[in-house]
Amino acid sequence: MAAMAAGLRGLGGRFRWRMPAVAGGVRGAAQGAVGQRDYDLLVIGGGSGGLACAKEAAQLGRKVAVVDYVEPSPRGTRWGLGGTCVNVGCIPKKLMHQAALLGGLIRDAPHYGWEVAQPVPHDWRKMAEAVQNHVKSLNWGHRVQLHDRKVKYFNVKAGFVDKHTVRGVAKGGKEILLSADHIVIATGGRPRYPAHIEGALEYGITSDDIFWLKESPGKTLVVGASYVALECAGFLTGIGLDVTVMMRSIPLRGFDQQMSSLVTEHMASHGTRFLRGCTPSQVRRLLDGQLQVTWEDHTTGKEGTGTFNTVLWAVGRVPDTRSLNLEKAGVDTSPNTQKILVDSREATSVPHIYAIGDVVEGRPELTPTAVMAGRLLAQRLFGGSSDLMDYDKVPTTVFTPLEYGCVGLSEEEAVARHGQEHVEVYHAHYKPLEFTVPGRDASQCYVKMVCLREPPQPVLGLHFLGPNAGEVTQGFALGIKCGASYVQVMQTVGIHPTCSEEVVKLRISKRSGLDPTVTGC
Repeated sequence: MAAMAAGLRGLGGRFRWRMPAVAGGVRGAAQGAVGQRDYDLLVIGGGSGGLACAKEAAQLGRKVAVVDYVEPSPRGTRWGLGGTCVNVGCIPKKLMHQAALLGGLIRDAPHYGWEVAQPVPHDWRKMAEAVQNHVKSLNWGHRVQLHDRKVKYFNVKAGFVDKHTVRGVAKGGKEILLSADHIVIATGGRPRYPAHIEGALEYGITSDDIFWLKESPGKTLVVGASYVALECAGFLTGIGLDVTVMMRSIPLRGFDQQMSSLVTEHMASHGTRFLRGCTPSQVRRLLDGQLQVTWEDHTTGKEGTGTFNTVLWAVGRVPDTRSLNLEKAGVDTSPNTQKILVDSREATSVPHIYAIGDVVEGRPELTPTAVMAGRLLAQRLFGGSSDLMDYDKVPTTVFTPLEYGCVGLSEEEAVARHGQEHVEVYHAHYKPLEFTVPGRDASQCYVKMVCLREPPQPVLGLHFLGPNAGEVTQGFALGIKCGASYVQVMQTVGIHPTCSEEVVKLRISKRSGLDPTVTGC
């Protein structure tokens, strides 16, 4: 705390930082005049969506508070303000992905005339320290931004007392009551542990831990087929580690399955091992410290074993709602997922209690959607707006070694919704110019555009697999969001030579049966 105060003083003496007083019992903040509440808006959860909502409401002149508390992972990992994306998600993931991409560029360098002695070793400790320092700077930045906007920040674990009141419990056990006219739940989710597997909790880690390891995880088994599993496996392989992915079923469920297959094909051809149709049954620690994993191969019916330094569980996420006492406020959740049920206005079953982000049933688990939903909610509550969050055609990217960006419907979804006879798919296999000199394999570089067959052929979905997929997809997402047709995309002039220009050169349809391989300019 002293360091924080000193840091704020160092910003030119403009700040006088005071942490909110925490009462000795449940007395204090909620005990104002009868009918008068402490805040116009109380946000539970200091992640991207919650912070965006709180800051927007404060900008609109409202009295706002944020409560946030990070329960340490079973491994004991803890972090600061900012939520999953900042601390154990998008930010550290993308930085470690970049570290892996740099390894590939170093291997390409001699082909371009750079005299680089091979092999070049990677230092996990140095990378991790740099990534963690950046994350800590973001934690600090969020604290300063809340202070600038006069948003009260309480580092307490929140639980409802009634529909307008929340009890916050600090680390030392002290309690405070906070009341508000409007309450937003933005607590996100946490990784799921397979509790039925012996040794899973005792010896495994999750994405809550991997980015905060001080030492290299070494030979790693990643269990799961989600984007979290494949992204982690991808950058671990890319920095030179021995990595195996164990998948029970299909990779990247919910994504276009042709693209998903190409993602794993590329990973397999670049060193990641895959155990398909397998589920672990036991993890135990050997005398030498290694972890022995036993699994069942459902294809052969046989049992397999292997030894690893680290077992990373990436088998899904669960909403972080268990300690909120939602029943005391009357907030309904899905009986299957325990996620919070909301309407188009993000309102729960209690009209003045809202929920945004990953904690909500049926919403994309994506940072930008939570941020926009939070801002729009604040504008509706306090700014006279009626604009609703539109969850249709939200772009995203999976940061596997060969990146996969997409927006709109998958081919499977388009066919299911419109019928095979009404869908036209244009596609191409291409080779990035950067791959030519070093002789990189481009077998999985692929793009397809899913359209309605009836002219002018509105674009239903775009799927891009290749370098900088996020940058490519972001640009085309605007056009697709605005209702672009295939005809309009074909009238767009490409930038040459780029990978993104391949999208505006898509002339060959799957229906034609012609070879979609790009052979020249």
